[in-house]
Formats: sequence, C-alpha cells, structure tokens
Amino acid sequence: MKEGGSKMAPEQGSRQPEKGTRLFKFLIGAVIVLVILGAFTLFQRRAQYQALAENTEALAIPTVAVTHPTAEVAQEDLVLPGTLQAYVESPIYARTNGYLQKWYHDIGTRVPKGELLADIDTPEVDQQLSQARADLNTSQANANLSRITSTRYQELIKTDGVSKQEVDNAVGDYEAKAAIVKSSEANVRRLEELESFKHVYAPFSGVITRRNIDTGTLINAGNGGTQQELFTLAQTDPIRVYVSVPEMYSPSVRSGLGAFLELAQYPGQQFQGKVVRTAEAIDPNSRTLLTEVDVPNKNAQLFPGGYAQVHLQVKVAASRVQVPVNALLFRAEGLRAVVVDANHKTHLRQLTIGRDYGTALEVLQGLEPSDWIVLNPADSLDEGQEVRVKQIAQSDAAGAPAQSPQSKPPNTNGAPGAKR
Repeated sequence: MKEGGSKMAPEQGSRQPEKGTRLFKFLIGAVIVLVILGAFTLFQRRAQYQALAENTEALAIPTVAVTHPTAEVAQEDLVLPGTLQAYVESPIYARTNGYLQKWYHDIGTRVPKGELLADIDTPEVDQQLSQARADLNTSQANANLSRITSTRYQELIKTDGVSKQEVDNAVGDYEAKAAIVKSSEANVRRLEELESFKHVYAPFSGVITRRNIDTGTLINAGNGGTQQELFTLAQTDPIRVYVSVPEMYSPSVRSGLGAFLELAQYPGQQFQGKVVRTAEAIDPNSRTLLTEVDVPNKNAQLFPGGYAQVHLQVKVAASRVQVPVNALLFRAEGLRAVVVDANHKTHLRQLTIGRDYGTALEVLQGLEPSDWIVLNPADSLDEGQEVRVKQIAQSDAAGAPAQSPQSKPPNTNGAPGAKR
C-alpha cells in the first residue's frame, strides 16, 4: 500500500501546474483581445472625430455658383440708355383768383403760341375794378373842381379879391386831389391788368400733356398750395435726351458729334440727332459726363418720358460684357459684382452699367470676359473671403439657384483653381 500511494502523488502534482498554465494563457489571451478591441475602438473614434472636423471645416466655407460674363460683339458706337424729354416743358398757372369758367383744349392738343386755353371768372376783381373806376371818376371831378377854384383865386388875387393864404390853400387842395387822381388811375390799371389775366394763353407752341382743372374749379393765383397747376405744355420738336457717358469715353464726346436713337416700339428704325452740349465736368458720384443729344421730332413719333438707346458715334475700342441680373450685389457704396480668383478668394468689383436687356445688363467697366463672377451672391460675402465654387453654364446663369453652404463640395473642374 505504501508503494502504491507513493506512485499516485507525483501524477496529481503534475496535473495542477498544467491547469495553472492553461488558465494563465487564457487570461493573457483575453487581455490581448481586450487591448486589441480597445485600440480598434480608439482608432475608430479618432477617425470619426477627424472626419467630423474635416466636414465641419468644409461646411464653414460657403459654396457659390460661378460663371463667365458674356463678351459682346465689338461695336464702333457707344450705346447708352437714355430717357426722352421735351425740349421745353412748362406748367401753366393762373395769375388771378376766381373760378374756371371754361377750358378750350384738352391733353394731346397741339396749340400755337398765344392760343386761348381757358377763361377764369373773377367776380371779386370785377367788383373791385368797378369800384376803382367810380372812385377815379369822383377823384377826377374833385380835382377838376379844385383846379377851377385855384385858377379863379389866382385871378382874384390880382385885384385883391382874395388873400394870398386863400390862394395857397386852393393850390394845395388841387395838388392833393390831383395826387389822389394819379393813385386812383394806378389802381384802375392794376385791376385792369388782373382782369386781363382771366384769359389764360399758351406761352409757346407745343402739346398739352396735362390738364388739372375743370369747369367750376376754384383758382388761386401763383404756384402755391395744392393743385394750382392748370395745364402742362411741352415742346417736343426737337426732343432732347440726357445720357451719362462714362469717364473713360468723355474725351471723345463733344458738341456736334453724330448720334441716333433706337426705340423698342420702332424696330430697325434710327432717329438721327447730334450732341449739342455737355456739362464739361465729371460727376464725382457716378464718374460720368452729362451729355445732351437733340433729335428732330417733326412727325411727333417720339414721346417725352420714353426709353431709348442712344448711339454715340465714337470709336469704342474697349471690350464690353454682359452679366445676368442675379450676379449683381447692391451695396451702400454702389453696384458691385463678386469675382472669384484662382485661389478661391472673393473680390468686390465696382461696375459701370450700360444698357439694360431685361435679364442681363451691359457692363462698360469693372469686368473682363475671363473673370469668374458669383451668381446670387449673398450679402454676407466680403472682400478676400474663401469660397468653394461650382461652375454654371452661361445659358443657365440667369436662372441659377443659390447654392447652399451645406451642400456637398461640387466638382469644380474648369472653375478657378479647380481640383477633382
């Protein structure tokens, strides 16, 4: 028994270390697995944080739609917008008080100089004139009686029939009454002049463009108060147009320069005229030269207030472009366009505008055909701001929607500094 027992003990002792070894290996493996899982989780979170940071940084840069201005065909004429104006336009006011008795001509009537336009009933002036004439007759009679008395006394003093004091009194009375006669005559003339103003005449030949009165209207003299203007008379032959010539073209504009007008309602027709005068000074606000063009209008085809394109026959060498109206940015300092350079930086360009085409505008100064301009620019865009760009075809530029800063960064192949 003892020998058998001694053989069993070593076998049990060898099994216990083997179990301990396996447990140790299991624990080591579990620790390794946990370390690997922890490292993977940390790496995954780091990747997520990095992606979030990159996405946040990308979203902080706004995305804008850009396009090129459209180059215009080279022309020799300088074309500018203008508004037709009457050569002479004058409001007509009454020069006396009363009520409108009758008007003779309505709007659209062409009247010669001196034509009777209206009659004004002036009962107060008529009454004052009648009273003044009666006062004049009375003062003339009194003065005539004083004159006779003075003459008689001057004859009687030769025979000592009256005293010298009586003669002096008679002469002084006559002179005083003669002065009253002169004052009465002046008052009558003044009232007669006022009565003559009851007839309103055309001061020059022209067309009546406005009638503001009707029969029975209360009329007040002068141009004070409301609704005192009776008529508006305009001389439309010739007709004049004022245009603002950009400063860079001002040396070429002078009196006598040929010009013509084009109007949408007369397609293909040109109304010939010429430059008659310029302001000979540059407006510091608009940097333009005010220029007047006169055009004959014998057939009365041109109406005051109409819009026209004025062609000044100067040699224009500078390039001009068109931009869609949704590429303009209105700032307090004036009209601007946002241009993006090769480094995706924005720049605000001051513009000089020419013709208005409805959905597009002609730009005389400020842009080149190679510039990239931003469509629908946000008011928050400022000088030197970094942006992402998306190119828009020129045919779609006028209707391009505003780009959302939250949109995915677009493919900007072909745009300034574009990368795939």
